[in-house]
Amino acid sequence: MSSEPSAPSTPKPLSPNEAIKTASNFLRGTILRDVADTSTGAISPDNTELTKFHGFYQQDDRDQRLALKKAGKEKAFSFMLRLRLPGGRCTAKQWLLLDRLADERANGSLRLTTRQTFQFHGILKGNLRPMIQGMHTELVDSIAACGDVNRNVMSAPNPERSPVHQQVYELARGFSEFALPKTRAYHEIWLEDELVAGGEPKPAEDEPMYGKTYLPRKFKAGFAVPPSNDVDVFSQDLGFIAIVEDGKLAGFNVCVGGGLGMSHGNAETFPRLADVIGFITADQVNEVGHAVITAQRDYGDRTNRKHARLKYTIEDRGVEWFKAEVERRLGWGFAPARPYEFTTIADDYGWHRAADGTWFFMLFVLSGRIKDTPGWPMKTALREIAKIHDGDFRLTPSQNISLSGVSDAKKIEIEQILARRGLDQQNKQSALRLNALSCVALPTCGLALAESERVMPQFLDKLEAVIDGAGLRDDAISIRMTGCPNGCARPYIAEIGLVGRAPNKYALYLGADYNGRRLNKLFAPSLTLDEVVAQLTPIIKRYATERSEGERLGDFCLRTVLAEKEKAPAVETAGACTI
Repeated sequence: MSSEPSAPSTPKPLSPNEAIKTASNFLRGTILRDVADTSTGAISPDNTELTKFHGFYQQDDRDQRLALKKAGKEKAFSFMLRLRLPGGRCTAKQWLLLDRLADERANGSLRLTTRQTFQFHGILKGNLRPMIQGMHTELVDSIAACGDVNRNVMSAPNPERSPVHQQVYELARGFSEFALPKTRAYHEIWLEDELVAGGEPKPAEDEPMYGKTYLPRKFKAGFAVPPSNDVDVFSQDLGFIAIVEDGKLAGFNVCVGGGLGMSHGNAETFPRLADVIGFITADQVNEVGHAVITAQRDYGDRTNRKHARLKYTIEDRGVEWFKAEVERRLGWGFAPARPYEFTTIADDYGWHRAADGTWFFMLFVLSGRIKDTPGWPMKTALREIAKIHDGDFRLTPSQNISLSGVSDAKKIEIEQILARRGLDQQNKQSALRLNALSCVALPTCGLALAESERVMPQFLDKLEAVIDGAGLRDDAISIRMTGCPNGCARPYIAEIGLVGRAPNKYALYLGADYNGRRLNKLFAPSLTLDEVVAQLTPIIKRYATERSEGERLGDFCLRTVLAEKEKAPAVETAGACTI
């Protein structure tokens, strides 16, 4: 295995982030000094970049910006903190702790992300260290949840489904540990207080896989178990597709080069789905991960962060070149990829008996927001369940919750809590709503151009009226909305994708494969949400009456309205393009 980076020389100046990482003493920077500064709620720009590696982003409440500016006051700064939670597994004790910390140190809500972990919002600077120290009491951390490293590793959310699912989960968790940065900066700054006490810093440790400048950009990995593509494996930088033969895990097909972020108006940025490059055995997962990560470390673009993801390295050099480079580092070659099939991306809502004899219950949570609202005490109900639950909570890639490892006796108690709190009907939604994802967007995300989570319920209400009128209430249709083109809710592989362009303006994308194997295409570049509904209404009505047997909406759109649009005169398609 390659140990130290030896990136090819380039005449172009490096991105400023590279200098920040180089000078950071392995991600320490001057974070401690900034956190101790009570004169401001913010931290310095350089440390804002470094703290991402520690799991959090500086944000401000954009709803208050104008009023605070007029009053001559500082922005309402706070922090979003994201946990590292491989495969989305959370114990009942951890849930209770996080529920309490949300009230004591954040804005009172828990947010489930599309990478199977929690985000906390509204954390003030003075609450960062108490928050992280509190998490540590139940062995929860935020190391490498953000930053230019391998981030939270995704896996099928219910390992108890079968011995294969359990084996895949253990491999995903093992890879998460394997790919962690080795620096002790997180422990020194947030947990051990060594530098706060006045001691000299330890000698900077080595980062044998990442090097002192880590990766050019973020890196994402996921493990899928067919027939479910719930992790959207082709959106990952590195994906492992489980191959099951005779009921046993034979190994994995490896795919590389996925990534969905782009920038409006910049043709050099684009979503890309991963390529399958071959088959490996289960014991080769970490070795292959090391080779892929170090190849990207050495050849990824460190001059232009918009061009720094693995997808661009592969797009520029070719997948065969990249495969050969990975094989060179491994010292052996991939076996030919083996057959597999994906037939679904959806969570299995409701109660299900697991292979180990226990039960799991999948609960729908729109946009992953866990909070109490009038008539909908979701946070209270889950807290009550956690107090009596002897199994785990599982966070899914679709922002839902699975209560796993439930005994027959506890099943009755949990059903009673859900009924008492009015959540026993929560899963009885339209198939459209049950397949909806959205990012946080405004007011906290600094990148958001438009709303997402806050407008998704009202938008779905309007579109559901059309769906119901067409007799399609029980037809699964994937729909995803983001407030900007970075793609956190994976809109470019949704049958209906909405991407924020400006306040109340969205690009509308159609035609992806429901199971995540094909990107969608731009249908209209800038619409209000009401205009989106108006555009979709005749398409949905046509779909209800003209579709072929078993044809999904994305396939229908590709065959009809998108094909018709491409054939139409140029004047009728001004502003539209394909991805």
